[in-house]
Amino acid sequence: MNRSPYITNAPAVSSIMLKVLLALVPGIFAYAWIYGGGILVTISLATTTALAAEAALLKIRQRPIRPYLSDLSAVVTAWILALALPPLAPWWLVVVGTFFAIVIAKQLYGGLGYNPFNPAMVGYAVLLISFPLIMTKWPAPLILAQTKLSFMDQLHFIFSNTLPAGIKIDAVTSATPLDYLKTQLMLKHEITAIMQAPIFGIFGAKGGEFVTAAYLLGGLYLIQQRIISWHLPTAFLGALAAISLAFYAVNPAHFADPLFHLMSGASMLCAFFIITDPVSGPTTPRGKLYFAAGAAVLTYLIRTYGGYPDGVAFAVLLMNMCVPLIDAHTQPRVFGHPKD
Repeated sequence: MNRSPYITNAPAVSSIMLKVLLALVPGIFAYAWIYGGGILVTISLATTTALAAEAALLKIRQRPIRPYLSDLSAVVTAWILALALPPLAPWWLVVVGTFFAIVIAKQLYGGLGYNPFNPAMVGYAVLLISFPLIMTKWPAPLILAQTKLSFMDQLHFIFSNTLPAGIKIDAVTSATPLDYLKTQLMLKHEITAIMQAPIFGIFGAKGGEFVTAAYLLGGLYLIQQRIISWHLPTAFLGALAAISLAFYAVNPAHFADPLFHLMSGASMLCAFFIITDPVSGPTTPRGKLYFAAGAAVLTYLIRTYGGYPDGVAFAVLLMNMCVPLIDAHTQPRVFGHPKD
């Protein structure tokens, strides 16, 4: 007969972070297939910067370097930030965003376990506010690009901002579906006509739907491995679908359908890899539902009425500020104590 205490050993942080990285691999492969191998350069730059910045801050703080670097939390932050950036972002943009995420948003708050804001989203928001023009220059999917860049061409562009002779930047870039949709709606065009543009696929961005599906696959793996619970992804995707359905039902000529919002932008990446950050998010099951639903509603409102095509980063950061309040009001009743 087994005796108490019935306590199992918690998995190591490095084991959890490694599974998160493995869950991102399908999305990275799909990303490279749709947009080219430049994303691999961006991920490598972000990873190198994250590890170097964390090591430098740990040394300044007189903390042991190897144990903190080996927990892989800095690498997870780097990968998520890299996947949120345009795949042909200049090298210095990647370095600046990653440095800010690790140094300002993580280490200056005390390191892993103490940061109140999602570091990757802090780095992304800083770049979006500081360099909006660069952050909106996304390459067209290879199946739509007028001119296809080889991996070496992309590598050269990332480090020198130059394209092969005779090729202009407009030939390799394209508006994102969310950006194009917002612009066309401002011009008083209807959804039906807008969706006829070649950048749209069946549900979202042509080609980008495969990346979104890959994130979904990786997210389901994390749930199956019990790295994340179902509360956050379900509440985020459910609330995003519900609010977009409500607006779509009222005026389908002006508001996109729920599937478009679920399969576009950073929706899936947010649902399974961003809001599931255990440090900057709530700790209670009910609090996770409120947090994720709030992030979804803010994401939709920013997409629809805000000045940015995708509102994931700002929605998550705004909800991060609400976490102490959410946790304080969603604590379960202690067994044996009456409700207040």
